Amino acid sequence: MSNAALIQTNLPELTLLHRGKVRDMYEIPGHADKLLLIATDRISAYDVVMSEPVPGKGKVLTDISLFWFKLLADIVPNHLLSADVDQYPAICQQYRQQLEGRSMLVRRTKVMPIECIVRGYLSGSFWSAYKKNTTVCGFALPAGLRESDKFPQPLFTPSTKAEQGLHDENISFAKMEETVGKETAAKMAAISLRLYEKAAEYALSKGIIIADTKFELGMVDGELILIDEVLTPDSSRFWPVDEYAPGKGQPSFDKQFLRDYLSSLDWNKQPPPPPLPAEIVEKTAARYKEAAQRLTA
Repeated sequence: MSNAALIQTNLPELTLLHRGKVRDMYEIPGHADKLLLIATDRISAYDVVMSEPVPGKGKVLTDISLFWFKLLADIVPNHLLSADVDQYPAICQQYRQQLEGRSMLVRRTKVMPIECIVRGYLSGSFWSAYKKNTTVCGFALPAGLRESDKFPQPLFTPSTKAEQGLHDENISFAKMEETVGKETAAKMAAISLRLYEKAAEYALSKGIIIADTKFELGMVDGELILIDEVLTPDSSRFWPVDEYAPGKGQPSFDKQFLRDYLSSLDWNKQPPPPPLPAEIVEKTAARYKEAAQRLTA
């Protein structure tokens, strides 16, 4: 990864719409139907943005998303118009240094207010909930499952889309139906499961288990399309196949490494974040880079 980190963008002739945990989103004057998304090198854990960036991380996230957008285009259209700065509106090109390799020109959509989570393995918050009650998010799971066990089939588990600094909350499928309507909920679930199944099969061939992931969908002209980032180490749990051993947490190619470090500290998971040692930043960067190399090679 590059040693120069981009922590925050500054594009004064564009209109900043939103600065998320990782991405900055801009409107482009004269192009109301398009948006510019830029993946910075910020990193978050437990919904708190760390003070230290991971240099080059935004470029890795963008590379991985572009790869998946292409591979999964036969399942659902996506919002990508171009990732080539030369093809962006002229007003954007003066900011090439901030945009090259880490930005996408995308279609503007009505963002669906639901996080589309698909889980193939028992891990994370689902494992924590399962230990208390084998019925999780409306799914009656078999007794006796171990941490990191594979489910008989992938599960679609929607959640709310929280504002920055707040936590997403798992919701029932019935609650999702109330929010977006029964027909749209069914379509969103079916699309998400098909995306996960194709991606998981491909990733296995590259030595990676996708334990779970989060998709974002938007609506354009009455059609659901895939938006935001796709199957990156920020939105997914990636495990190396050759080290997979159910019954415990797994080594990973995602920011679980960072979460594990933070969990070892006396920190209440609220801002301000603790400082990150250089070693943790470097090892996190190496995991992201290896995931990209394995998946996109």
